[in-house]
Amino acid sequence: MIFITGPLYSGKRTFAQRLPGTRIAEVQALAAEAEDLEKLAEELSAYDIVMATEVGGGVVPMDAGERAAREAAGRLACLLAARAGCVVQMFCGIPTVLKGELPPC
Repeated sequence: MIFITGPLYSGKRTFAQRLPGTRIAEVQALAAEAEDLEKLAEELSAYDIVMATEVGGGVVPMDAGERAAREAAGRLACLLAARAGCVVQMFCGIPTVLKGELPPC
């Protein structure tokens, strides 16, 4: 599995959704609704590529529920990164490989 995190834009989502074996997730929403983050991470790791929007930067929400969802999203991202053979952070369209190597194009 390749786990990609960072800002995802609508144009990128449209392209990525056409890739077979890809899952694009709003990690904060998935994690907030999940009863078991380990089980969710295991389900998502079955995909070849998992892309998740980064939610950890910026101002910490005042609402306790939003803070809890953000914390769960961070924990889910850590679980996914641990399972992934390759982890890539995208920033301004520039990939930074955090773990493993990108496969040849």
